[in-house]
Amino acid sequence: MKQSRGITVENIRVPVTADDAQIIDIARRKLSSLPFIGDATELDVYKKSIDARRKSDITLVCSVRATVSFSRAVNESKLASYGIKLAAADAVKAVYGTEKMTSSPVVVGFGPAGMFAALFLAENGYEPVVLERGGSVGDRVAAVEKFVSDGDLDTDCNIQFGAGGAGTFSDGKLTTRISDPYVQTVLNTFAEMGASPDAMKRAKPHVGTDVLRRIVENFDARITSLGGKIRYRTKVTEVREGAVVANGETVPYSSLILAVGHSSRELYSSLFGSGFEMVAKPFSCGVRIEHLTRDIDRAMYGDESLSELLGHAEYSLSHRQGERGVYTFCMCPGGEVVAASSEAGGVVTNGMSNSRRDGVNSNAAIAVSVLPSDFGDDPMSAVEFQRKLERSAFTCGGGNYYAPCQTVGRFMSGSAGMDLCRVSPSYRGGLVTPSDLGKIFPDFITSMLRIGIDRFGKKIDGFSSSDAPLTGVESRTSSPVRILRREDLTATRFSSVYPCGEGAGYAGGIVSAAVDGIRCALAVMARYAPVR
Repeated sequence: MKQSRGITVENIRVPVTADDAQIIDIARRKLSSLPFIGDATELDVYKKSIDARRKSDITLVCSVRATVSFSRAVNESKLASYGIKLAAADAVKAVYGTEKMTSSPVVVGFGPAGMFAALFLAENGYEPVVLERGGSVGDRVAAVEKFVSDGDLDTDCNIQFGAGGAGTFSDGKLTTRISDPYVQTVLNTFAEMGASPDAMKRAKPHVGTDVLRRIVENFDARITSLGGKIRYRTKVTEVREGAVVANGETVPYSSLILAVGHSSRELYSSLFGSGFEMVAKPFSCGVRIEHLTRDIDRAMYGDESLSELLGHAEYSLSHRQGERGVYTFCMCPGGEVVAASSEAGGVVTNGMSNSRRDGVNSNAAIAVSVLPSDFGDDPMSAVEFQRKLERSAFTCGGGNYYAPCQTVGRFMSGSAGMDLCRVSPSYRGGLVTPSDLGKIFPDFITSMLRIGIDRFGKKIDGFSSSDAPLTGVESRTSSPVRILRREDLTATRFSSVYPCGEGAGYAGGIVSAAVDGIRCALAVMARYAPVR
């Protein structure tokens, strides 16, 4: 009996000029040549990646999805030998519990974890209430623009806090290292909410901050249309069993998904004081480096004009020395370095780009791993480690949230200041102060940054150019703490609280946080009956 299954034809190598029809035709011919496969239908290009290891022969490596009928049983290992992989079945299957909710489930935070948790609860009849410290997308954009222009920081609504979380003001990368059946669900949902189909075909999909803002607004509209409620500018200050305190009001809950994001330091302190079990976890700190976008295109492709076909070039670099690593993080082609502070008197940087990635500069974080032993292995000490760097950066920047900046040549030689030439710092349109970054960081970070810059300069031509600006500090790469939870995803001492996402220490980026949001929503559903 013939059996139809979804499959992926992998490792289809084509010239960079090949279009989707040519890629699909190669996959169709390959499938038709296999004696155990019958009809192949619904072929579409699934992923495209760039292989630029040989500058004289840059190619696309593609995957094509299809539905095929098997004339006989074939095991997965044999399929793999032909470059074919069985597609995973739709992974999200809600199971509804029987415990009655006395009040709506509450989701604290509306970043990727909170958005996906709230969406799946709403779609299954649970009518969640979302409490978000920051503002809506429009409110948030206005607050960020005001901060960039005049240094007036809103500590509740900024690049860290508000609709969509920190990812709303980023490159909008939808990549992850985790292997989880819900990853495809997350990507499909982003596409349904407005992500470009072409962007989703890339092996490293990104949507850009301009598109991501519209997607977040679509999440909002969808959740509220299904009976959910989103309360912006609602700051949770205390979590108790059965209720939270937000803006001075007690809000009851039957279940609470705690998706607070990696910068909720005041709430971390409150949770720790209320008996939540928390541990310090490794994180990373460093700086942002900038180069001309065309220089990176030339270094990676050999010919900068290829960016018109391939998009602006990306890179990912790492080096390990003993127990410590240094690596590039959140690389933003054609982007800018943004002011990501959320606390008064602290300077924080991050990277952001729009969907077209058409800025003059490309940037990336160069981050050094920080281990719990570096700060005393205590969760609140981990937060204080980050805070100390940010306050030192504020002081070195001279106040008003100017960022400390030093060109690579001076940083490598230990000489304070900047020798700017071809690349202008993009932070707040150039509001940087010539500084000595070595005075901000402990020696182990400074020395590893120098090692990393030296090593990476040997891998990418021009990476360690003496005039490349370094702007600090990049301190919010991930949460410095983990809120402990049981196998059923509830907090170890709170039976109705579900620590979730990056802020709780269980994710590291948009996709993995979204996946954890889905998992926590499913855990709530498995316990409780829907509200309607």
